[in-house]
Amino acid sequence: MLKHRVIPALLLREDGLVKTQKFGKHKYIGDPINAIRIFNEKEVDELMLLDIDASRQGREPNYELIESIAAECFMPLGYGGGISTVEQAHRIFSSGVEKVVLQTSAIATPHLLTEIAERFGSQSVVLSVDVKKDWLGRYRLWSSSQRSVLKADWLTALKALVAAGAGEVLLNAVDRDGMQQGYDLRLIEEAARAVDVPLVALGGAANLQDFLEAIKAGASAVAAGSFFVLQGPHRAVLISYPKYSELEALFRGKDVG
Repeated sequence: MLKHRVIPALLLREDGLVKTQKFGKHKYIGDPINAIRIFNEKEVDELMLLDIDASRQGREPNYELIESIAAECFMPLGYGGGISTVEQAHRIFSSGVEKVVLQTSAIATPHLLTEIAERFGSQSVVLSVDVKKDWLGRYRLWSSSQRSVLKADWLTALKALVAAGAGEVLLNAVDRDGMQQGYDLRLIEEAARAVDVPLVALGGAANLQDFLEAIKAGASAVAAGSFFVLQGPHRAVLISYPKYSELEALFRGKDVG
């Protein structure tokens, strides 16, 4: 088993997979079931599936699609998007999903994190935190559903929501999303110092060295989107995943060619 998880983060929109840049410029990737089958063959550590429209549109998750995806998925699966009640979380877990990812509902009603954690265990509750820099370079809490900056201080909100029951944090740098220019290491460092739960860094991975740098900055695990589904300067769709031996060598501090 690898020392650190390496997680493809797949974005779901209108029942298909897309990849974004800075949360815009949606590029169609393909059918989620086909992608899951490919990742199965590549023996991926874990997957995260995030419906980027559900909360913004005020609708519940697509349970039928989630159940179909979970039935095909041979690795641990996390799902986020449109979950606003304990009952909805229970339905997601019952479909075979191991973790629920919450952002909009967690910020609006932090007690939901507590209720889900008390019923299903904090290890099954992931807090999604999106952070965007303002024109002065300051980190600001970003709402994916509202597509705007929130007034709450991002570190204060992070600490409070982890205290409410989140057992893991998915930290996404909005400005790095899909750009493949490396993770925001300072952001990771600040978040890692603030909380004592596993921190999954997302946003910016371009190569294996970026994974290592994120781990050194304090991340417990790394997630990526473009790195796993797009290849080359023309961003052609090609689903890939590093060999286990490459990742094992990377996290042991060895060179990978």
